[in-house]
Amino acid sequence: MSYPVDEKKLERVREIMERHHLDVLVARAPDNILYLTNYWTMKGYDLVIFPREGETTLLVIEPQFREAQRTAWNKDVRYFRFYDAKDPRPPMVRSTEMAVDVLRERKLDGRVGVELSQFSQICDRMVGEPTVYWQGYYDAFRSSCQEVVDAAPLLAEVRMIKTEQEIERMRLANELAAIGMEYARKNVKPGMKESEVAAMIEGHIHAAGVGYRDKVEMARAFTLVWSGKGIATFTATSHRPVIENEPTLVEIWVCADGYWTDLTKNICPGRLTPEYNRLLDQLLKIFSDGVACVHDGAPLAEIDRILRKGIDVAGYPGQPSHPVAHGVGARAHEPPYSHQAAPGRMRSGMVLAIEPGVYWEGGGGLRLEDNFLVTESGCEKLCTYPDDFRF
Repeated sequence: MSYPVDEKKLERVREIMERHHLDVLVARAPDNILYLTNYWTMKGYDLVIFPREGETTLLVIEPQFREAQRTAWNKDVRYFRFYDAKDPRPPMVRSTEMAVDVLRERKLDGRVGVELSQFSQICDRMVGEPTVYWQGYYDAFRSSCQEVVDAAPLLAEVRMIKTEQEIERMRLANELAAIGMEYARKNVKPGMKESEVAAMIEGHIHAAGVGYRDKVEMARAFTLVWSGKGIATFTATSHRPVIENEPTLVEIWVCADGYWTDLTKNICPGRLTPEYNRLLDQLLKIFSDGVACVHDGAPLAEIDRILRKGIDVAGYPGQPSHPVAHGVGARAHEPPYSHQAAPGRMRSGMVLAIEPGVYWEGGGGLRLEDNFLVTESGCEKLCTYPDDFRF
């Protein structure tokens, strides 16, 4: 989807490049290409050359050339062959060689920032084949440039604060998540398989999301679904049945044109049991207390401290085993991360996924999770689907 150039975002990138004396950034991670150009790569073979001064150059596989020209903010879009009858090597080798040539051509081969440290695999638009790096990629720049610097942490830092355009895109993803969950709430029935619920949500969001409000070109949802005693910490969706009067928990990521949600929502066919009513009341209070500390300038560590203290007091010490607050944006999980022993402060424009959870021995439990935009005086919940699902 074409968006106007996000000048504020690009200015921030150039400011951090200036501070670190970088002549140019070279990015291959699909989320960073999206961030710097607005082009969402299909296969993960593409590259962007983003100079501190001057025009950005985008290198894409030949079949995506027209789409890249249509959606990218920069005018200098070049293609390399996806299949080359004379060259049996993988296409990412050709894109890397082309990038090195561009750096030489534009005399940008001085101090070059490259993503040297990726802490997770990065998905392109096809999702099923995550983008990975190989040694030759790094060697190509080290051998042809005067100095290579790790740009990954610099891009992670600048990406923590979202611009108005990014927030708008994340609102769309959250709207689609709410649409999918509401559809599931109306159509879930006891005895359905967890996998049926997952397929229902994912299919509905894909159907409703492509072309949504004439603002979304591609929307996909990815879910993990557990019901009753199947609720646990990050196990796979199975053929277990949906249980009447007990929660069916949905871990739901929605990606709308490259911007993500990370949410955990619940549905219950019937009326919650007294045991689950009690747990939900406890968790809603803990969640509310944690969210209340969120505002510009507050210590990031407070979210983790408050949530874990509340869970301890509720009788579940040491839970949960997963982190309870992290950033969301062009990835479902990105910096910053809240940890009780770590420094850092919340800043206006951050979007945080906050996710307290309690899991019972032997199966069952609850997790609540929403995405919150940090503001000067507090925060804004981005998804309208309620956390108290007794409605």
